Amino acid sequence: MEIETSARLHLSLIDLNGLEGRLDGGIGITLEKPSLTIECSESWDDTRIIYDDNVNVQNRELYESKIIDASNKMKEYLKIDTNYSFKINEIYPIHQGLGLGTQLALSIAKLIACSNNVELNVIDLAKIIQRGGTSGIGVYSFDRGGLLIDGGHNKSIKKDYLPSSASKVAPPPLIARYNFPKDWNIILATPNIPQGASGKKEVNIFQKYSPIKINDVERISYLTLMKLMPAIVEEDLENFGDSVNKIQELGFKKVEKQLQDARINNLLDNMKELGIPCVGMSSFGPTCFGITDSNTKKIIKELYNITENDTQIIRTNGKNHGSILR
Repeated sequence: MEIETSARLHLSLIDLNGLEGRLDGGIGITLEKPSLTIECSESWDDTRIIYDDNVNVQNRELYESKIIDASNKMKEYLKIDTNYSFKINEIYPIHQGLGLGTQLALSIAKLIACSNNVELNVIDLAKIIQRGGTSGIGVYSFDRGGLLIDGGHNKSIKKDYLPSSASKVAPPPLIARYNFPKDWNIILATPNIPQGASGKKEVNIFQKYSPIKINDVERISYLTLMKLMPAIVEEDLENFGDSVNKIQELGFKKVEKQLQDARINNLLDNMKELGIPCVGMSSFGPTCFGITDSNTKKIIKELYNITENDTQIIRTNGKNHGSILR
């Protein structure tokens, strides 16, 4: 049995103030690539994790710890002692702002559930493996794809400002989902700098910089409802890009960008100067994105020249379906 899923962009959290009784809220886009593909079969000894010859990742212990953790949680939930062998056929870097942690854990959970002929929806799976406790974008990206907006958590359930890695509450409700236009190209640019914030460091940032100003929350909400959402329905890239560009300068996303290496903001400025209408940083970075309906070959070539080949750049598109099990 094999499952295939892929990365996501996280454009922004909406509300880290909570004045009206909710926290978090997320906006994101499912990507065609980079991809994650994992095979699963029963193992007669301990849990085994093997890699295809074409897979080259550093810090394998970090990936493997997440696989084992998700596997153990599922085995405990299902009350089974079966061990499994997982073969990684495709994978992309963790802590790059592309949401691998959630995709990896959900993939393992789905494979084990299906191997045992147990039907669990994505919310059930996320609860078991404890993902989606801040943003639900990764969870719904795995399930449905597209451009996604979640409604955050009621403060009676989630009482503090915490990233998904440290929050154990259930995923928030999905309040909007749209197909992402097929002719909008997405450029991913990841500078060769240290990974984005994670673990205790990420928790400390949430605690230090929250609550954000209510004026920023109101502005993000207005831009999302009255500009971003209509623009995606009408496939209006100019206004979609303008809304994203403005949201990226507000609230917690503004904080995330201010904490980055100077090369991140220089890269974002360079992308804007090349005429890309929609530019931003995904999650805590360091991956930046540009969305355009223009020919991307020239843009990518110029970006390589500007960054002196010190940035990994790929072209992708939005994906309008969830993970595939085969």
